Amino acid sequence: MDLLGAVTLFLVICLSCLLLLSTWRQMQGWGKMPPGPTPLPLLGNLLQVQLSDMRKSLMKISERYGPVYTLRLASRRVVVLCGYQAVKEALLDQAEEFSGRGEQATFSCLFEGYGVIFSNEERAKQLRRLSITTLRNFGVGKRGIEERILEEAHFLLEALRRDGALPMASLSFDPTYFLSRTVSNVISSVVFGDRFDYEDEEFISLLSMMMDSFHFTATAWGQLYEMLSGTMRYLPGPQRAVFKQLVGLEKFIERKVKANQETLDPNSPQDFIDCFLVKMQQEKENPSSQFSLKNIVLTALNVFFARTETVSTTLRYGFLLLLKYPEIEERIHEEIDRVIGRNRVPSMEDRSRMPYTNAVIHEFQRFCDVLPMGVARRVTRDTQFREYTIPKGTEVYPMLGSVLYDPTQFSNPDTFDPGHFLDGNGQFKRSDAFVPFSIGKRYCFGEMLARMELFLFIAGILQNFRFRSRVEPKDIDISPKLVGFATLPRSYEICLVPC
Repeated sequence: MDLLGAVTLFLVICLSCLLLLSTWRQMQGWGKMPPGPTPLPLLGNLLQVQLSDMRKSLMKISERYGPVYTLRLASRRVVVLCGYQAVKEALLDQAEEFSGRGEQATFSCLFEGYGVIFSNEERAKQLRRLSITTLRNFGVGKRGIEERILEEAHFLLEALRRDGALPMASLSFDPTYFLSRTVSNVISSVVFGDRFDYEDEEFISLLSMMMDSFHFTATAWGQLYEMLSGTMRYLPGPQRAVFKQLVGLEKFIERKVKANQETLDPNSPQDFIDCFLVKMQQEKENPSSQFSLKNIVLTALNVFFARTETVSTTLRYGFLLLLKYPEIEERIHEEIDRVIGRNRVPSMEDRSRMPYTNAVIHEFQRFCDVLPMGVARRVTRDTQFREYTIPKGTEVYPMLGSVLYDPTQFSNPDTFDPGHFLDGNGQFKRSDAFVPFSIGKRYCFGEMLARMELFLFIAGILQNFRFRSRVEPKDIDISPKLVGFATLPRSYEICLVPC
């Protein structure tokens, strides 16, 4: 055998050993884990998932392996939970064990375990406790935040009358930035103590950064990055632009925090950031305190980003659905005329007397399924779940979309039907499977604010305008444009006709 042949044989043997070692490591601890497709060395089950529609892909795998199965996403071992019963048993019945936070690689490059959403253990508990208390103190769930939402609705309606209420002969418009600016301003008034002017260039830049980052998580490239982030973070690609955008958002929050430090009155905090700065001062001698400047900055960014993108995406998708089903929009108009009329603004007290509108909004959230895989969890200890043993630290995907589309809970899950939330008498009907905000110890603590925003904005806009499209309803495509970490609707344009 010549030298070249010997070197080639040596390399083949080394590569084979590495592949065998990789396979052995992947299979370690799988004996009592939930079943799942056999992973390939290095790649895991990467070739068995459809990156362009992870929800559909993961649900298809569950048809073979059941509602609880194990998946290898390259080096990440993940337990996937599908359907109402499995998700409920994990996140509610064993809430403590499934209360850890898993990785969301796109955001991990910035947050690195800091901030209220992506932290764990004592840090998560401290930041979450103060975040919830602070939002309540600033009126979330009460009349105080309702007044802020109504004030912002007024600015939105004025902008729509000025820029969006076009005659049918005129061009229609994309509602994306109208909705994003409005939703973002509500949480801005809480986090920063003030709203932005709609034409503020810095504000528009911030919205663009958030939208682009959120969009990336829904793409096939974004899902590939989730699995191969250890390598891809050093390579060229769209992820590099996302990193810069996230850093830009962080720098903006840092400037806001610094400005608050200079004007802080510990006896009279003016906003969310002030409350965290006061807490940091109070606990400066406490070695176990998690109220550092880094946690303050990244928690403020968590709240600002999450509230803006999830609610504005739901509204944007919801308005597309109303264009598709004008008969549903007309029923909302009838309910608004009967309950609210034209001489006053909507209030949260109206919601209980508007079961159809309430049902439509719930169906928006169910059908749109904005975060289909939820935010990844992690088991906090070795956990017995059903007949399996899940080792401590294992990541878990609670498929919220599989609950929202569970045929055992919703009669026609693939169809947009407000009847899913109405009883035989036309009254609003709750469902335990309505989980767009997740459930358990890490549920979205902005749920109350989001519910208020959705009702007041939708009721306020439809009190003043009717929606029209230049595309015939039968030709409007309501299937999602992208489904990854997030679900995003297709782009569209809308005409507003004053009522």
